[in-house]
Amino acid sequence: MSGTASLWEAVSVAAASLRSSKLRSFLTLLGIILATTTLIAVMSVIHGMDVYIAETVSDMGVDGFRVDRFPVSGQFDPKKFVEMLRKNPELSPEEFEFVRSRATLVSAMGMQASRRTSVACGAEQIDDVVLSGVSPTIAAITNTRTAIGRFFVDSDDRRRLPLAFIGNDIKEKCFPSTDPIGKIVRVEGRPFEVIGVARAMGSVFGQSRDAFVMIPIQTFFKMYGSRRGIRYAAKAIGPEYLYQAQDEVRMLMRAWRHLRPGQEDNFGIFSSDTLVERWNQLTGAIAATAIGVVSVFMVVGGVVIMNIMMAVVTERTHEIGIRKSVGARQRDIMNQFLVESAMLAAAGGLIGVLLAWVVSLLVRNLTPVPSTIPAYSVVLGVGLSASVGLFFGMYPARTAARMDPIAALRYEK
Repeated sequence: MSGTASLWEAVSVAAASLRSSKLRSFLTLLGIILATTTLIAVMSVIHGMDVYIAETVSDMGVDGFRVDRFPVSGQFDPKKFVEMLRKNPELSPEEFEFVRSRATLVSAMGMQASRRTSVACGAEQIDDVVLSGVSPTIAAITNTRTAIGRFFVDSDDRRRLPLAFIGNDIKEKCFPSTDPIGKIVRVEGRPFEVIGVARAMGSVFGQSRDAFVMIPIQTFFKMYGSRRGIRYAAKAIGPEYLYQAQDEVRMLMRAWRHLRPGQEDNFGIFSSDTLVERWNQLTGAIAATAIGVVSVFMVVGGVVIMNIMMAVVTERTHEIGIRKSVGARQRDIMNQFLVESAMLAAAGGLIGVLLAWVVSLLVRNLTPVPSTIPAYSVVLGVGLSASVGLFFGMYPARTAARMDPIAALRYEK
């Protein structure tokens, strides 16, 4: 009997065995099914969020960064945050001008300040709108794209004109079937002329990114003052200069604030890499927890498979004796039970993949969390299940292969 023929015979016998005991096979596989479902479901959510973070959340590109009152890196420490509230001063327009005029590795720099408010247009009122005062350079720095009209220019900002650049949500609610350019929206009772509409950006965790109104930063300061909530955005002269540009801005800000050498920064600078690093820390913790759960399920499932295969070996003792008496080798017997064990576990892996796919669809359709199953997770899930079946099926297979054919033939159920 050739190796290929022996393998195919083992597959055929294993498949027939699985079909003849469907309920027992399914109950045996519960641990493997739960492990594979958990593994792939977690991987699908993490993969979907990785893609989403890379494409959507981080709007700074590979050469942009922000300066804020508080740092973004590290784990949240309530005591440290209270301390930073006391010692970290607000960013200011004067500090911005000092840094902007002296930075040589920055191609563009702008200010931004935001608050939540309501917007009215005719009889329509929209609540919980993000109102942002922005420098004209913000559009280029944050990759804000214009669908209709234009963005602000320097003269709009200098003259503190009442102009508005609106998100797609505002456009759809206020001007669903008309050209919004030149129309009026009211922010807290003040009229603003619409000069542009941003391209739709979708939502993050169910929160729309298109419910905003931008106005010139100097107009914002005229309305609300310039002493709270300001942050800076900057773009390096090239991606290869990102870290040098951040260091230069950090040095200038420390000089403005008269910080001594060795004294900790009382502001924060972060880029896309910082956000991705924080996200990787979070997903790493989730993945580690998932691996622990999956490992427990896999071990439990493997032990159950081993016990069931030992029972199968006992049931087929007479059959094993007959096969050995007509010339079957130990390797043939061992292959038969190893293949059956691996197929049993792989079947559980496939069922787990199907369940994980259903879970992924439900998560994607019923929650704001993006979820997509990467192809490699399917291969990993089924391959890991089959490996568990091979490992835990080794002992029963060896037990069957080493049986004495005469004793096996005499065995009675």
